[in-house]
Amino acid sequence: MKKALFVLFALMLSLPVVCVAGQALAAGTPENPVTISLLINNTYERSGLDAVAAAIKDSYNIITEIDIRPGGDEGDNIVKTRLATGEMSDLIWYNAGALFAALGPERFFTDLTDQPFMQNVDEGFKLAVTVDDRIFGIPSDYGMGGGWLYNRKIYEELGLSVPGTWEELMQNNQIIKDAGLIPVIASFADSWTSQLVFLADYHNVHMQEPDFADRWTRNEVQLAESHVAMRSFEKLAELNEKGFMNADRMATTFDDAIHLLATGQGAHYPMLSFALGNIAENFPESIEDIGMFGQPGDGSHPRGLTMWVPDGFYLNRNSPHVDSLITWASFFASPEGWEIFMSARAPNGPLAITGVPMPDDIMQAVKDMQGYIDAGRTVPALEFLSPLKGPSLEQILVEVGMGISTPQEAAIAYQQDVLMQARQLGLEGW
Repeated sequence: MKKALFVLFALMLSLPVVCVAGQALAAGTPENPVTISLLINNTYERSGLDAVAAAIKDSYNIITEIDIRPGGDEGDNIVKTRLATGEMSDLIWYNAGALFAALGPERFFTDLTDQPFMQNVDEGFKLAVTVDDRIFGIPSDYGMGGGWLYNRKIYEELGLSVPGTWEELMQNNQIIKDAGLIPVIASFADSWTSQLVFLADYHNVHMQEPDFADRWTRNEVQLAESHVAMRSFEKLAELNEKGFMNADRMATTFDDAIHLLATGQGAHYPMLSFALGNIAENFPESIEDIGMFGQPGDGSHPRGLTMWVPDGFYLNRNSPHVDSLITWASFFASPEGWEIFMSARAPNGPLAITGVPMPDDIMQAVKDMQGYIDAGRTVPALEFLSPLKGPSLEQILVEVGMGISTPQEAAIAYQQDVLMQARQLGLEGW
């Protein structure tokens, strides 16, 4: 069966196949293995990668040799040093988005823009690994959505539908409030959680102004003067003004919020999808009661999902094995490759590869997120498209969520918050 699958895959790539040592190998593959090196972070969970690498070895005589680097600043410095000295591995696992773009990928990595297998890759991920209109990476892992976790039991009991617009979401919140439940759980005791309503709204910003990230990076847009950008602040303020958030939110932690959502005391929790793992571990009986939807806009475009895209695999353009690297990437980014990946490591987020059916037994919220991927309605979070993210954002948004600051004041404060960062980065226009 495995041999037949590999033969079929080779035919799909329009490559003739030959049999060598009982394996189905693409024509032109050497009988002697080619060994390529892959540099990864010591935090990367390898079970899926190892399974796909084994299949690539069986099918193409390409052996993947893993090289481990530390995480954090130390690991980042190792990457930059090895690139600068020409001692980089054949493949590298690294961030997508602004940190990747800062490496100068056009100097170091193979341009994958015109490779046929890139048709399998989600458009949102491509945006996060594109520099000067050229695409340089493939996804290495599951993605993470930023949106609204919700209790499906509450929705069913109150006869609610997943909202398509912000107005419909506010109507749902009023019904939930009237029923004596918390419409929107906030957990400002962990101040980083205050950011989700603002950050998850970026899909709506991008749909209205596709060049917003570039203009923001060049200081060509003032947040307080942009209606589109202001809505992200105003939505959080509206939740406070209408009394839709829990009164004790300054004392509520992330763990408290998970408990409130899973036990049905609250209906919504704006959050990143990694929280599903916490629910599955601590409230396994409730995990199928939890769904997820993207933060709605004001009705002018279909609801989409803001994505925290996975890190990428990038191909060293100066490697002596570029042809083998292309073969490796074409398999890893194929539906067959990701079915193997999923068989070794169960999905905990949406795929950045299209055309791959999710297993039937995955979490409902992951199915919800995958629907956005399949429909092409995803956009990377702003931090993947711009190097600017001010360190005081979470505190600024806590003040908005508590009614201490107005959206206008918050927008002005955040513009000032990124000023020093932009100047340190040497960005034009600041």
